[in-house]
Amino acid sequence: MPSAYSVARLSSQSQSQSQCIQRRPGLPCLSHCIVSRHNSTPSRGKKTKSSVKLKDLPQGLIDVQPLPDLEDDGGPAYPTVVLQARRNMQRFENCVLLTRVGGFYELYFEHAEEYGPLLNLKVAQKKTNAGPVPMAGFPFFQLERFLRTLVLDLNCYVAIAEEYPNDAGDRAKSGGLMHDRRVARVITPGTLIDENFIDPYANNFVLGIHIDHDARQPSPGNADSGPLPTSVGLAWLDISTGQFYTQATTIASLSSILSRVGPREIVVDQVLESQRDHELFSFLAEDKHLITFAPRGNFLPVSEWRPMLESEIPTQSAASFTLEETQAGSLLLQYVKDRLQGLSMKLQPPQRHESLMVLAMDKNTMRALEIKNTIRDGAFRGSLLHAVRRTVTKGGARLLNLWLTAPSTCLDTIQARQDLVEYFIQNEDQRDEIILLLKRSHDSQRLVQKFAFGRGDADDLIGLADTIRAVEDIFSILTNAAKVQQTDAIKPHKPDRGSLDIGTTSTQSASCFESLLSRIKLEEPVKLAERIRRSIDEEGLVLQHQNEDSTASQMLSLAEDVVAAEGTQGDVISLPKGPKKKKPVSIRDHYADDTTAFIMKPEASPGLQELHTRLSALSQEKLELGNTLRESLDAPSLTLRWTPNLGHICHVKGKDVRAPGVTSYAAVSSSRSTRTFHVEEWTTLGRRIHQTQFEIGTEETRMFAELRAAVVANLVKLRRNAAVLDELDVTTSFASLAAEQGLTRPVLNNSTAHTIIAGRHPTVEGGLREQGRTFTRNDCLVGHTLNTTATQPTPNADSSPTENTLQEQESRSPAHSSEGRLWLITGPNMAGKSTYLRQNALITILAQAGCYVPASHATIGIVDAIFSRVGSADNLYQDQSTFMVEMLETAQILRHATPRSFVIMDEIGRGTTPEDGEAVAFACLHHLATVNKCRALFATHFHGLAELVHERGLHVSSDGGGGPVEMYCTDVEEDGQGGFVYVHKLRKGVNQQSHALKVARLAGLPEAAITVAQEVLAQHR
Repeated sequence: MPSAYSVARLSSQSQSQSQCIQRRPGLPCLSHCIVSRHNSTPSRGKKTKSSVKLKDLPQGLIDVQPLPDLEDDGGPAYPTVVLQARRNMQRFENCVLLTRVGGFYELYFEHAEEYGPLLNLKVAQKKTNAGPVPMAGFPFFQLERFLRTLVLDLNCYVAIAEEYPNDAGDRAKSGGLMHDRRVARVITPGTLIDENFIDPYANNFVLGIHIDHDARQPSPGNADSGPLPTSVGLAWLDISTGQFYTQATTIASLSSILSRVGPREIVVDQVLESQRDHELFSFLAEDKHLITFAPRGNFLPVSEWRPMLESEIPTQSAASFTLEETQAGSLLLQYVKDRLQGLSMKLQPPQRHESLMVLAMDKNTMRALEIKNTIRDGAFRGSLLHAVRRTVTKGGARLLNLWLTAPSTCLDTIQARQDLVEYFIQNEDQRDEIILLLKRSHDSQRLVQKFAFGRGDADDLIGLADTIRAVEDIFSILTNAAKVQQTDAIKPHKPDRGSLDIGTTSTQSASCFESLLSRIKLEEPVKLAERIRRSIDEEGLVLQHQNEDSTASQMLSLAEDVVAAEGTQGDVISLPKGPKKKKPVSIRDHYADDTTAFIMKPEASPGLQELHTRLSALSQEKLELGNTLRESLDAPSLTLRWTPNLGHICHVKGKDVRAPGVTSYAAVSSSRSTRTFHVEEWTTLGRRIHQTQFEIGTEETRMFAELRAAVVANLVKLRRNAAVLDELDVTTSFASLAAEQGLTRPVLNNSTAHTIIAGRHPTVEGGLREQGRTFTRNDCLVGHTLNTTATQPTPNADSSPTENTLQEQESRSPAHSSEGRLWLITGPNMAGKSTYLRQNALITILAQAGCYVPASHATIGIVDAIFSRVGSADNLYQDQSTFMVEMLETAQILRHATPRSFVIMDEIGRGTTPEDGEAVAFACLHHLATVNKCRALFATHFHGLAELVHERGLHVSSDGGGGPVEMYCTDVEEDGQGGFVYVHKLRKGVNQQSHALKVARLAGLPEAAITVAQEVLAQHR
């Protein structure tokens, strides 16, 4: 904000400068000093000389602490506001300090010089007796805009110093200072509460890491280092919602957990700051995480976390926390408490991640499968989350993010979600009704947390009441639905297949709501909502917002005046665009009319009713007094006003200024066309009106505090209700998605087989559909045998029946009974091998998240982890080549995959010579098939692997019972005239050609280069 901060401010700017600290360049730091604070001017004594022997001087380093600038006698001094800012800068030395001065926030000294240009603020020089001070600033109503730049874009820590009026005693102690400026809160990227720029669709986690700072492990680049067993304690929380988690892990798994959690800020022990060679930082540096070093402080055991939690931690749960988790939680809670500067917080009791039973995905898998962002440009569009998100609430979007990044491995949990989705598919009207109610609700998880911090306002109370009303209506809908379905289930049906299906579905539909309904608590929240509706005056709230907008417009107009007088055209352009309102002549005009807005209804309390009755009577007296004065003074233009400087005045204009009755009063302000004067009756009445308004404001403040306390008292119930809304939002969105795209309900069981018929890629299909193209469907029968028992799914109405599809698949099966636990896939470049690998991994993720899947039929054995080695990239920061990165990722898979894991590998060994690459590729294939024994899809261009599979007896047709490997391929269909099309449909067999030159020609390689390549290829053949 160029120069706007230099305008005349409120009276708080002109504070006493009697107490000040002198700054002199080059003044050395002293270990001890005595500062004279007498009011009289101190006098210097005569100069003396002292001598001391050298051997008497202390030797070695002297432990001294730098002191703030000290007062000195007779020297120039900084203004008090600058001194307050300097003290806060020294106390919060790693923060950017924003100091409130009247209607502006200001930066001083090096902060102004460094961050002023980055914020597009004009840096000026404030003239002081001690010399010029660099300063920059902006109007208070632009705080959120500049916080966004500092915190999100520049990853800065921002300390906000607010003005606190001094009472009479403090004013006397401070030499007459009207205000004290103290830091009210420190804002960091991980400690956002309710800022407008916080991402509403994702959690804002801050994560604490505890690790033994004496531990030393080899760097991850050492191939012979083996597993890294260093134990690590993690704790992470979202201050804006109160969610709190812990996990015990090892340093080798740290990067994968960080990828899943996605923390905005990571807190580690300050002791590690001097050990930057610690192996921890090699993992944190990979994704450029923001690291904060914080003092460990006194260790807080789990039992001492209670004051910061909304409820007790169950004894059994408290005993399960490991020492590392407790250390991490202690470090994190103390850091957050320090950042909040005294704000109370109520977090949800911490959950141990180990007990959540979720599918594990490492960082490479999350990236390769594009769960949250695309690989190419990191965009949200094109990711799995973008493809399936149909949620209508912010809390639902955050829960969907959690379900997709950590799908469940609990059959009961998955089936409960599927039952809800199935019900909403079959009952479209109720689904639409619930979605409409969800749209009327607010982000209650974050609303409730604001009240826990004591920050909620009247708008938040209205939003909370609307949300409680939505919960009440949804509860009624679900209760009636459960009763109807139970009644239908009891009715006798004819013993045909259709009626049996209906009866079974009805019973399931009735029971699927039991868990949700049992968690909803309405009695106390409904009473709270009624109390809010009886108390808050929404019309008064609208008037209050109009007044606030008017104040902001006045400040913006003031800034525009200053810039027009002192700035440049560029400065004018940089000003924000405000609402187009009539520009006031002066701020005094703002007080000419009665702009007082009350946000509580008069009937909210007996005391408030009495005060409003009194105020109405006084307002009537004001009208009568105005009429009486206009008649007695013969001044029709007379109005009764109040201004901050003149108090209660009578104002006349035009010819009335010369009326005899008007001139009989002494003027306190006049011009050629206006005159103001005091009338005792209006002064007395006006004071009574202001006193009554003050009492109303006091009573409203008291009542508002009671409403806030009532919200906090219902904190647990409101949060649980909000969690139910989030789950309903996700499951109804899954139902809408299934109905829109013809998805099928997958069958989950405890087998180790995939039976996916006519599967489709959830994101690629959408892109092709936009281009008017269709997606080639493919089956995946990894681990499937003819003896596999597949529970029949409940397909979507739009899906084709699956019985014939299964029978056709079995008829195509060979004589041997197994389809193979590992599929070796060959085929041309660009023929869809990588897409096929990814689509089956994504179908697995969707299925275990509780979503319907893009397939005609899917029966999937629960997967405990998905591993992916797809794509290539080097890591120059860690001095790792493309092949080295590939081998590191492959080693991670071979060490950690279990028989319940699902692995996809694409083109292992391509970063080296063909001979070495083929050897490495077969070694990985052999290990997956014989040691890990997991389900795997293995795509390659090394066609010789097929022969090695047969030679080693790994093929399903091999003698001795058959092996675990089956072979499939894609193909190219040529027309004999140089044209060709890719055949994306998989078939059994091996494709011995990759058709690389066809891709090269499509890419636009010069024809001369193509000719040379053909000659070389012919020689090899």
